[in-house]
Amino acid sequence: MRTGRREFPRARRIESELQRRLAELLRREVKDPRVGLVTITAVEVSTDLSHAKVFYGVLGKEPTPEVQEGLDHVAGFLRAKLGRLLKMRQVPEIHFTPDEMIERAAHLTSLIDRAVADDKKR
Repeated sequence: MRTGRREFPRARRIESELQRRLAELLRREVKDPRVGLVTITAVEVSTDLSHAKVFYGVLGKEPTPEVQEGLDHVAGFLRAKLGRLLKMRQVPEIHFTPDEMIERAAHLTSLIDRAVADDKKR
């Protein structure tokens, strides 16, 4: 979980289901080439379940403005598809956000690799 907020079991189940379904829809239904290598890394829903912040990464590279534009463009389509797939009264509005944790992890990995290499030189 990304935030230190209180646990809401229903919200966690919805986040998990949204992440799974969105990844599947992006892979199978979305034909926009800008979002071809996008991976959904996490989903956070608001306490009233009206909004979903969807964190994403791009395989092999950093997210670009074009990827964000592509995701923003297909957000309504994905929400409509989710409405048909899920048994929810109201499907959350989808907001895509690049996942900075992937970049931080890659940076930390490179720092560790550099430190190990420096240690081996000594």
